[in-house]
Formats: sequence, structure tokens, C-alpha cells
Amino acid sequence: MNIKRRLVAAIACRNQGSRLYGKPLQNLDIENGVRIIDNIIANLRSIACIDEIVLGISEGVENEVFIHFAKDNGLRYVIGDQIDVLSRLINCALLAEATDIFRVTSESPFLFFEPVEAAWDAHKQNQADATFMDDVIDGCGFEIVALEALKDSHERGAQRHRSELCTLYIREHHAQYKIYKLCPPKELIRKDLRLTVDNPEDLVVCRKVFNEFKQLAPKIPIIDIVHFLDQNPNLIQLTHSFTELGYSTMYR
Repeated sequence: MNIKRRLVAAIACRNQGSRLYGKPLQNLDIENGVRIIDNIIANLRSIACIDEIVLGISEGVENEVFIHFAKDNGLRYVIGDQIDVLSRLINCALLAEATDIFRVTSESPFLFFEPVEAAWDAHKQNQADATFMDDVIDGCGFEIVALEALKDSHERGAQRHRSELCTLYIREHHAQYKIYKLCPPKELIRKDLRLTVDNPEDLVVCRKVFNEFKQLAPKIPIIDIVHFLDQNPNLIQLTHSFTELGYSTMYR
């Protein structure tokens, strides 16, 4: 019997951050109060193959703001261990009766959204355990992972595999899983750029980008962002010191 596949976006949320506190709740558009997480959720809601969005909120009073956000935006949520991010994603999937999760991070406002529908089709056709959009600009990629693969990796992995590097076990033990990797256009393979917010300088860049393209929000094409940054090399230089470390630790 064929099981109907259900793709649910599971977003791990917490406010802690050593370099920049409350990253998902930072404003992209201060005047209009558009936050990073607002743009992420609006973008995901526009993608037809994503059946639901569920927040995986970390325990702690400082994270209760995400409960209010979920309720205000009609989203379901789970609350779980701060360190064991993987368990939160699994519980998001279980709550929503998902067969697969769509994963992006809560501090990355600009998703490479164009290939998501085709990626989901390929994921199903290939009967993949995991489909990765790797090598794209930091902050723009995504992962589609079968719930059973996540549960298996949680059971087999160590604590580091259950951290925010949620697919690390699958990536390290690729022979145990059927993995499908997507290749972005060469124009989006730019290791001198980053579009994720981990530092105050990242936030400055993402605010400039959003202000330039907010009429297109939430679906701002990444190629347009690349052209804008190339025309503004001072913005590229602002985050240059973070790119080498960011890319070296992205998938491990």
C-alpha cells in the first residue's frame, strides 16, 4: 500500500546566541516590523508542497516568545531539549503526522525557493532518505529528510549528532542511507558570500538586502541578491571574515 507523503517544515527556534541574541526575532525591516522569522514563515507558506509549518521551540522562559509567535501565526509547536535539536525536529514531524521534514534554519531569511517543488518530487521519486541542497550560498540551502531516517540517526548517533547539526550522522554514514544531492546554479556557489545571521555584521547585510528587495518579499530571488551584493562590495567585505569558518563547519 502506498503511503501518502506529507512534507512538513520543522523550524528549530531558540533565543540564545553568544554573538547575537534572539536572531530569528531581529528586524529585517525596522520601520514595518518585519523580522527574520516573519519572512521565513511567509516564504514557506507560499510553497505548495509544504503541508504545514511546525516550530520546535527550545525549553526556557527566554524562548516563550516563540510560543506567542506560533499562536499569533496559527502554527503548531513542540517544546523540547535545548541541546537535542534533532529530537525537537522529530517531534515536530510526529505532531504533524509528517512522513518527511523540510528543514531550514530560523536565522536565515532568504531561501533558495525556486527548486523546492522539484526537489520534493525528486525526493519521492528516488525514495530518498535525505535530499540536500548543498553548496549554495550559506543560509539559502535546505534539506528534505524522511522521518524514519531522522529517528534512526537519533538512535544511532551521539550527542553531537543530535545538536543543531541535525543531519550530521546521515552525512557521516552516507552508505547507510539513500542520499540525493542537488546542485545549485554555479552563480549561487559563492563562498565569499553569506546570507545567514549569526553576527551583527550579518544582520546589517541582510537588512540592506531586504530593504533593496522588500517589494518582492518574501520570495526574493537569490540571484538578484547576488547581483546586488556584487554591486556593493563593501557589504561583501563586511562579512568576509566569517565566510571561511562558516563554510568549513556547515556540513559537519
